[in-house]
Order: sequence, then structure tokens, then C-alpha cells
Amino acid sequence: MGEENKAKKAHVLIVPYPAQGHINPIVQFAKRLVSKDVKATLVTTVFLSKSTFSDLTSSVDLQTISDGFDEGGYDQAGSADVYLQTFWSVGPKSLATLIKKLVDAGHPIHGLVYDGFLPWALDVAKQFGIRSAVFFTQSCAVNSVYYHVSRGLLQLPLQGSNVISLPGLPPLEFSELPSFVFRHGSYPAWLDVVVNQFSNVDEADWVFFNIFYELEKEAVDWMSKFWKVMTVGPTVPSLYLDGRLENDKDYGMNLFKPSTSACMSWLNGKPKSSVVYVSFGSFASLGVEQMAELAWALKGCNCYFLWVVKESEEAKLPGNFIEETAEKGLVVTWCPQLEVLSHESTGCFLTHCGFNSVLEALSLGVPMLAMPQWTDQGTNAKHVEDVWGIGIRARPDEKLGLVTREIIEQCIKELTEGEKSKEIKKNAIKWKNLAKKAVDEGGSSDKNINEFVAKLVCD
Repeated sequence: MGEENKAKKAHVLIVPYPAQGHINPIVQFAKRLVSKDVKATLVTTVFLSKSTFSDLTSSVDLQTISDGFDEGGYDQAGSADVYLQTFWSVGPKSLATLIKKLVDAGHPIHGLVYDGFLPWALDVAKQFGIRSAVFFTQSCAVNSVYYHVSRGLLQLPLQGSNVISLPGLPPLEFSELPSFVFRHGSYPAWLDVVVNQFSNVDEADWVFFNIFYELEKEAVDWMSKFWKVMTVGPTVPSLYLDGRLENDKDYGMNLFKPSTSACMSWLNGKPKSSVVYVSFGSFASLGVEQMAELAWALKGCNCYFLWVVKESEEAKLPGNFIEETAEKGLVVTWCPQLEVLSHESTGCFLTHCGFNSVLEALSLGVPMLAMPQWTDQGTNAKHVEDVWGIGIRARPDEKLGLVTREIIEQCIKELTEGEKSKEIKKNAIKWKNLAKKAVDEGGSSDKNINEFVAKLVCD
């Protein structure tokens, strides 16, 4: 009987786009599959396999493909255009070679879960007759906008009134749309990537979203009319949600090395809910003027703050800022974000609203101060404030084109002690409980993952 079960064990290939914000959720999804007795093989690029700070459990296998830049990855390419063109040319052949190698070695593949940014992975899966699921790392709302653009239902550049209405979404001002759409022509290579996610999506067997149903149920219901949609999130390490995966407290692959001991020992000495945690993620970059406004706001509000400033951004800090704020603040180049957000000293999260950061804060019940920069972040910030009620937005001064220190200080005060703060904290706890419920045994996301696994084994 044991051998028969072993023979039926499903093997799923997991293919993320090689960036931190895309790797984290799909790696976590792979761990969920392993907990359901599925063999999961994560496919990363040759360069990232050599350059990441990896602490993946042995339960998830690792394999590599080439993006055409095995020695330097994205930075070696020098531009998005060159990187994407090369990866899109080299990647499909490299993935096909890997699949052949695994099959020949006696490891047949029953399913392929690929990042929406890599639609060519679906074409490769079709060549081998492998069932496939597209995994969207961004929200349903954001992807609905991109879908409408891809089908010509939303024409670019935008024209007419300043507000659009799309099925299952709240009315969105132009500035609340993803920046690639709102600022048409700003990043043409990336607009092509996000729109082309839908070039062959109708051929995918499943469409996965890294959310739970209650979070965007109207959008999910609308998309379910034409795709087999499954919500499988939030894909946050189990320790912070249901606790069913043993010792699962980190995603396991870091492109940056966190200053864990420095951050945690500093937080341990601070009063409960007293610290403003500030991070703009792995990709967003602030201008020098905006950096200065944020710095002086943190100094001016006289609160405790923990600020993640990547090494590439450190030169933008005002002179002597770190020394002048040493009594109240800690500046690090990277930190263990989940541990920081779950620490009792953390009171709020000043964030760019990358979707992973939003889901992490939501799952841990931390109120957010949204300062979106580009891509999907404006749409996420709209939902944080107006749909989910778990934060507020710090809006740019229209004339200056940046968020001033006065606005940031005012928002921090409002979020921590203003009239709205009680309601926001209450909403944050509500969504935290719903996120946990979704991944608990029998929750909406857990049921969907079980259904996916059962289908693979049956077929």
C-alpha cells in the first residue's frame, strides 16, 4: 500500500519571476503543497541560486534555469528591456530542458505553477501535456485593470472623466490605477509584462491569487465567470497564521541579508505599540528630496522609528541624520520584516504598499500609513484606506509632487492617536482573524489547495 501511495504522489514544478516580491509568496505556496504530501520543486535562475541567502527547508527541492545572465542577473542586463527580451528568449528553452531532465531521471511532473509574469511557462507546460496554474502575486483589483487593458476594454492613454468603474471594483480615480496605466509610457517594458500576463491565460487550468476570498470577493466572483479561480493566500509563513507548518517562520530565500539581532534587540527595549516601522521594500527607490522629507518627518514627530534604508539608498539620507536621531531611531539596510511586524513594540507600518507588505501587515493586524511609489502600490493604498479600512494614505502635495514632512507627521499622529486610530485598529484585528481563518484547516484557501492537490493525484 505504501508503494502505491508513493507512486501517486503528485510532483509540482514552481516557477517564480526572479525578484524578492515574487519569490516569497510562491515559495510559501510550495511549502503548503509539501504539507499536503506533494513533491514541490522550486525553479530559480542560475544567478539567484548562487547569490541568495537561502534557508529553505529540505522539503522543497531546488532546480535552476537560465535567464541569459547567469553571472549577474538583472543588474548584468543593464536595463529592463534587455533583461526581459533575453529571459523571454532563453527561459522557455531552459525550462523545457529541465523538464526533460527531471522526467528522464524518474521524476514525472503532474502540475506546473508559474508566475503570471512568465506566460511562456504555460506554453512550455502545454508542450509536455502538463496541467498548469498561473499564480498572480498582485491583487485581483490590479490584475483586473491589466486584464481590461489587455482586452482593449480600457484604452490607453486614459481619456475622459477622472474616474473609472470596473466590474467588482470600487470606483478608481486615474491616480489610483497602477502607475503603468495611469502614467502611460513611463515604463513600457513593464507595461508589456503585466498586460501580457493575459495573452494565454484562458489556456491555464487554474488561476491562483495570493489572497483569501473575503478580501476581494466581488472581484473574485467576477473573474470566476470565465476562469477557474482559486484564492490560495495569504501565503505568509505559517508561524504568523495557523501554526500548522512546523518551524515555518521565514520565507527562506532572501536577496538581502537582514540585520536580525540588531533589529530585535532594539525593539525589545521599546514600549508596546510605540514604534513606527518604515520600509519601501526591495525595489522601490525614493528621490533625494522625498527621502529628506521623510527623514525630517520622522525626526520631527519625536517617535521611535525603525527605518529600512537599502545600501543603494543610504547616500540620499540627510547629513548627520542617523547621529542626530540615534536616541529615537534605528536605521538598517534590511530587516526580518515579519518578526518586526509581529513584535509588540511595533505600532504602525509606513509602507510603499507593495502587495506582499500589505498582506503581511494585514495578516498580523498592523495599521498602515501608505506612501505608494509606483506599479500596483497606488491601487493597494486605495484598498488599505477606503475598502479594508486598515490604514490611511499620505498624499503628495500637488504642486511639489512629493509627500511633505508636515503631511507625514500629521498622518503618523492620526494613525497612532487620532480619531480614526481606534476604528483602524479594530478593522486590522478583524482582517487578521479572517486571514488566519482562511488558511486554517477547512478555511477557504486551505480548501482550494486541497482541491488542487486532489485533482492532480486523480489525474
